Amino acid sequence: MTDKRDRILSREITVTQIPSGDKHTLFSGDTVFIHQVLGGSFTVQTSTGLFRIDAKDADAIGEIVAVQTVTAATLADGAPDPAAIWDQLRKVFDPEIPVNIVDLGLVYSMDVAQTPEGGFQVDVAMTLTAPGCGMGPAIAEDAKGKILLVPGVSAADVRITWEPAWNQSMISEEGKMKLGLI
Repeated sequence: MTDKRDRILSREITVTQIPSGDKHTLFSGDTVFIHQVLGGSFTVQTSTGLFRIDAKDADAIGEIVAVQTVTAATLADGAPDPAAIWDQLRKVFDPEIPVNIVDLGLVYSMDVAQTPEGGFQVDVAMTLTAPGCGMGPAIAEDAKGKILLVPGVSAADVRITWEPAWNQSMISEEGKMKLGLI
């Protein structure tokens, strides 16, 4: 008997290996086991390891991910609403941890600045739970993509930094509750 989370790929897809961040190909007919679905991406296991499948490839495992739209209003000067940006960042997850990057305490800063062209750029400084985590670029790209959905944002840059070093005291109360730390 198969578990409802066992899926057979309907087409070839490129996936990100966890935790190395290396790109791999999974082929049509391969079986995957869905471990986690958060923020529109899927953490799956195959006979060769753990991988992240992006939302754009959800159909390959028989899933549908709703198109993400953000309906937040811009501010009077056309700038994006900072609350909407923070909401988008709360939709970004480390594929191994069921808590978003904001509640994990990984986002150190978020700044909005007008560009010379008249648009608005969002700059985010974030870290990871461990310096050796190869998923950093994938998580940063996910954050950037979600920020760019916010009305008024014309550009985004998500930079990974190691100063200050992350520690568990940076996790929000809500994050600690989800992780069973309190």
